[in-house]
Amino acid sequence: MLRIHFTGDDLARVRMAARPDVLWETILSFHRLRDRRGASVFGEWRTLTRARLNGETRLLAALVPSRGYFPDFLTPPEALDGLEEGLEAVRATPARRLRAELALLAGDRPHSVLSGRLAGLADGAAESMDRLVGALRSYHRAAVEPHWPHIQAAVEADRAVRGRALLDGGADELLASLPPMLRWRAPVLEADYPVEREVRLEGRGLLLQPSYFCRGAPVVRRDPELPPALVYPVTHTGSPVTCERDGLSLGRLVGHTRSAVLQSIGSGCTTSELARRAGVSLASASQHACVLREAGLVVTLRNGNAVLHTMTPLGTALLRGRAQRDPEPPGVPTPGTVPSPRR
Repeated sequence: MLRIHFTGDDLARVRMAARPDVLWETILSFHRLRDRRGASVFGEWRTLTRARLNGETRLLAALVPSRGYFPDFLTPPEALDGLEEGLEAVRATPARRLRAELALLAGDRPHSVLSGRLAGLADGAAESMDRLVGALRSYHRAAVEPHWPHIQAAVEADRAVRGRALLDGGADELLASLPPMLRWRAPVLEADYPVEREVRLEGRGLLLQPSYFCRGAPVVRRDPELPPALVYPVTHTGSPVTCERDGLSLGRLVGHTRSAVLQSIGSGCTTSELARRAGVSLASASQHACVLREAGLVVTLRNGNAVLHTMTPLGTALLRGRAQRDPEPPGVPTPGTVPSPRR
C-alpha cells in the first residue's frame, strides 16, 4: 500500500505537470516493452519498437528490472523540460548518489549487479555516463519519439479533466478525480502498491504527472529528499500506432462549420458546451467531434456523466496553420463573436 500524507500547505501546493515527462515515459515504456499485458494498446507498438532497437536495451535492462526498484537518477525533475535537459541531469548525477542508488538496486547481489555493464557507473566515470546517456537517447528515439504527439495528446486530455475538477472543487476535488487505483481519503491519498510506502509531503506539495506508459499502479520516487511527484496512468483511447494512422482521415475534415467546431473546442469543453460555442445542435456537435477524433485532431475522455473534448497537438497545429494561411472569408464570424454589419 502507498500512502501519501498531506498537510494544509501541501493541498495548497498540489499542481499538475505542464506536459509529459520525457524520461518517465522512456523508462516506463521499457517496462511496457517487456510486459505482455495491455496488448490492445501496446501490442503493435511493441512489435514496431523491437524492430527499431539495436542493442540499446542491454544496459537499460541491467538498470531497470522488469519489476521493483529502479534508480531515481534515471528520472530527474529536469526531464520535464525536455530530453536534452533530462539527459544532462542524468550525466551530472554525483558519484555518491550513483553508488547509493545502485547499491539499492543490487540489494543482496552487489558484486553481480555492480559488475559487467554497470562497471564504472557507480563511480561516475565519464565513459560509463556517456554510454548510459547514449543508450537512453537511442532507446527514446526508437520507442517514444515516433509516438510523442499521441503521448502529448493523451496527457493533455488528462490535464483538461483534472483542471476542470480543480476549478469545480479545489484540491480536494482534483485528488478525488484521479484514476480509480488512487483513493483520496483526506488527508491521505492511497493506492495499491507492491511494497508498503509512507510518503510525508511536509509542506512541499505534490506534482501530479500523468503518464502514457504508466500502467496499473502509480509510481513515486524512492528518495524522500527528492521533489515529491506522483506518476499515474492516463486513460487510453487507443494504440499510439493506430491513432497515428487515423491521421489519414484528415481528408474528411472540410468546411467552415467543422473548422469552427475545432476552434470552439479550444482548451477543452463538454459536448453541450461545444454545441453552444459553435452554435450547432447537440447531435451535430457530437457528430463533428467524432469526425475530429477519428482524424486525430481531438481526444475525448469521459468525465463523470459528461465527455470532455480536447485538441491534440495536431489539431492545434492545423488550426494555427489555417489561421495563418486561410483567413475567414468576409461575413463568417469566429465562434463567440458577433459579425460586423456590412457597409
